[in-house]
Amino acid sequence: MEAVAYTALKTLQDRHWWFDGRRQILSALIRRFIPHRGDLKILEAGCGYGGNLPMLAQFGTVDCFEFDNSAREYAAGLLGRPVAYGHLPDQPGFEDRQFDLVAMLDVLEHIDDDVGSLKSLGGLLSQSGRILITVPAMPWLWSKHDEVHHHKRRYTKRSLNRALRAAGLEPVRIGYFNSILFPLAVAQRFAQKIRNSQSPVDELPPRPLNSVLAKVFAFERKIVGKIPMPIGLSLFAIAELTDE
Repeated sequence: MEAVAYTALKTLQDRHWWFDGRRQILSALIRRFIPHRGDLKILEAGCGYGGNLPMLAQFGTVDCFEFDNSAREYAAGLLGRPVAYGHLPDQPGFEDRQFDLVAMLDVLEHIDDDVGSLKSLGGLLSQSGRILITVPAMPWLWSKHDEVHHHKRRYTKRSLNRALRAAGLEPVRIGYFNSILFPLAVAQRFAQKIRNSQSPVDELPPRPLNSVLAKVFAFERKIVGKIPMPIGLSLFAIAELTDE
């Protein structure tokens, strides 16, 4: 990820409509698909600047790892203790631990070896644990945004399902989200291509518009995982270890 993109992540993660709405959707997915046994043991793989940590902490005790030094230091302030160094697929750490939930949120698309990374994280799941993944969808939507963020790929339901199964994980549910705003996002991407615009996508809209977009996006929390959406800018997956 280019420096400008990482700086945007730190600056916008608490305010931008996309981060706000996504956290509400993730929270709904956890409530629907992660078995509750009281205090969940949770690991976030690639926590960045820690924007998801307070949300995850509602469900249990959170550990996390991150490879970027500045992000790790900032996230430690939110977590209240040091954040571990980790690198996928070979060095996630925590090999002596097992987790009820492993969250990998818009990280997999940055890694060359996605199957190897999923296999490493699967090895950290408890017997009844599950992994929650989000990734960008629709390869035909590839844009400057993906290049700035150093994405290796965008996924389809089929390609994500294939990667999970190759890693020894059984999908429980795979589906699209960020669907309501999909037409607007597609129009924006194509307009940028036509204009050959180099302006960053990651900027904060005016406050009234930001609030409206957050509410529209967050509305999907009511239906995500319940009603299959035919299309969306993102994919989620819930998976568990294959029962062999």
